[in-house]
Amino acid sequence: MSHRKPRTHTTGRTAMRLGMLTTVCLTGLATVTPAGAVTGSRVTSGVGIALDEARSSAGPRHRVDYDDEFTIHQLGTVVGAGVRNRAIARSTGCSIDRPCRSVAVSFQIVTATGAARLNASNTSSAVNDHCEGCQTFAGAYQFIVSTPYRFTLSQSTRNQLAAYERRLAELESSRESIDAVKGRADSLAAEVVSLLQAAVAAAPRGATVDPLGFRPTVTLRRHID
Repeated sequence: MSHRKPRTHTTGRTAMRLGMLTTVCLTGLATVTPAGAVTGSRVTSGVGIALDEARSSAGPRHRVDYDDEFTIHQLGTVVGAGVRNRAIARSTGCSIDRPCRSVAVSFQIVTATGAARLNASNTSSAVNDHCEGCQTFAGAYQFIVSTPYRFTLSQSTRNQLAAYERRLAELESSRESIDAVKGRADSLAAEVVSLLQAAVAAAPRGATVDPLGFRPTVTLRRHID
């Protein structure tokens, strides 16, 4: 039997326990984030914070576990941003006759306008702990859209992203090999990048809010383990 967290994904939702990060995100987000901090985002005094995590754990009493995150953070116009995304999967103590399977995948999409300073962290960790023959996969995919002018995702783009979220959730019922799961996640990530690039290209370009006037970019950071 598999298990995953209740889905509470919303666009631009605010985390309940990120107060500590708002003042330090630009001086070391990865080292100060509380290990148990919840998924969410907030903007305080022109500084945006986004934090996401998928975590799965399988063992002899719970041999199949799956968790995913697919979250959109539209930070708006900010002077700086600290964003962190991670996926953690662990399989512990199963036997070769009754192996475990643990999969964690996190897709984090962040849009920001005029972010002169960006502190980004994207990590994954997959561990087999005394678990011969176990299947363990962690994939962290971070998509950052940065523009010098005000930009928001259209309803059409959000609808398509919602369809991608449902496709990611379908991996929970997959019993394909870990290589196949990895391939499906990579393929979906490529589609997300293409969609975001098209959204930026089609968006109206108003007055720039950044004096440097840099070109809009869509960046994918991928870390798998």
